[in-house]
Amino acid sequence: MANTRSAQKRIRSDERKRLRNQKVRSRVKTFVKKAEQNIVSQDEVTVESIRLACSELDKAVSKGVLHKNNAARRKSRLMAKFNKANAANAAA
Repeated sequence: MANTRSAQKRIRSDERKRLRNQKVRSRVKTFVKKAEQNIVSQDEVTVESIRLACSELDKAVSKGVLHKNNAARRKSRLMAKFNKANAANAAA
């Protein structure tokens, strides 16, 4: 247990931040997973789900939950999967 009042306060505030960050990360994972599932199943809502996933990633960056390069990498991979699926779809 922390000895000083400032350390005790830091523990309390860190817990609040951890819980908020956890919610944001979970939401990002959900949107990215839905987008990936739509890409695989080639749904009509794929473009919209990718847009929503990118938006959630950007929100996480603005809140300081994710680093901007981390979000950029995730968006890039998502778009690469989408483009690969479209190319395979067009060739078939």
